[in-house]
Amino acid sequence: MAQRSGARRRSRLRYGLAAAAALTAGLWALRDIPASLGALPKGERAERVRRSPRFRGDSFHNPMPSTVVPSGPTRKIVRDMVFVESTRKPRGPIPLVTPATGPGSAAPADGLYATWFGHATTLVEIEGRRVLFDPMWSERCSPSAHVGPRRLHPLPLPIEHLPHLDAVVISHDHYDHLDRATIRTLTRTRSVPFLVPLGVGAHLERWGVPRSRIIELDWDEQATVEGVRFTATAARHFSGRAFARNRTLWASWALAGERRRVFYTGDSGYFDGYADIGAQHGPFDLTLMQIGAYSHAWPDVHMTPEEAVTAHRDLGGQVLLPVHWGTFTLAFHPWGEPVDRLWRESKARDVRLAVPRPGERINVDDPPPVDAWWQTIA
Repeated sequence: MAQRSGARRRSRLRYGLAAAAALTAGLWALRDIPASLGALPKGERAERVRRSPRFRGDSFHNPMPSTVVPSGPTRKIVRDMVFVESTRKPRGPIPLVTPATGPGSAAPADGLYATWFGHATTLVEIEGRRVLFDPMWSERCSPSAHVGPRRLHPLPLPIEHLPHLDAVVISHDHYDHLDRATIRTLTRTRSVPFLVPLGVGAHLERWGVPRSRIIELDWDEQATVEGVRFTATAARHFSGRAFARNRTLWASWALAGERRRVFYTGDSGYFDGYADIGAQHGPFDLTLMQIGAYSHAWPDVHMTPEEAVTAHRDLGGQVLLPVHWGTFTLAFHPWGEPVDRLWRESKARDVRLAVPRPGERINVDDPPPVDAWWQTIA
């Protein structure tokens, strides 16, 4: 009897130790989530948010009525998750190119170049200045480092090996575009300013970015950094890192040097405002167009590839470089479908297209022909 009682005590002790270890591991995994959520605008920043023509009631609004997820799509979403799972990732490794630029290298004084690092992260070299869009170097786009969508390919370049930067541009505060760990690294290792839509500066300040390095803009507001004019322009999307939505603004961006112009969609559904942006700030030598993570379940906040071509033409774009595809699985379409559809539509409508591998640097004045590199692994 005493032996059985001792065995039960030892069993309970082992169970208790295992439960305590699991709880400790769980708490350790969750430790960064509160900070990753960021912060909502307060004080002077909140007053500026409330004065925005886009802010009504307690939230920002799109330029036209938009639904993030319409009612009744659940059955179709579940069906898609079941039947297209096998095609939502590539069959083999995604080919990478290691950029030749180093931390001390200077950007070419003339010309226009773009290096796509994956998803939306793109480095643009415009007239001797370097601008990094939506930098995201973490393994997962999530408030946790342990759960959430995971990269389908490594970064082509460690963040510490990036060349000198003149500006970092953020389109909105979703996790696949605004990454706390990346922002903290850039803040610690660089003196670069951050250009963000209204309210997003609250996140950056919580993560240690000095207020003097944050430039917050409403739509149609401008700032000039190192001779390049940055204009926050309209987009059709939404924002939020937790349960509160649309307390910060989302934006597309128009960049203008002395001779060259670049447009970045951020995330956006198609809307007729692209023609107005093109008329006011274009035509554009290069457009960085969101083409992936579309679905019938959220048609108003992400463009299809065909809509991206239409928007590019509305903007007066010359060369279209697709972004927001290939790196994270965020929708139900097959992995290679966005760029297949984009290539087909571009040929049909005589649009000049560049589809680089992650890390490949493109000369916008002489982009390489599309070689369908993705089709061998799709």
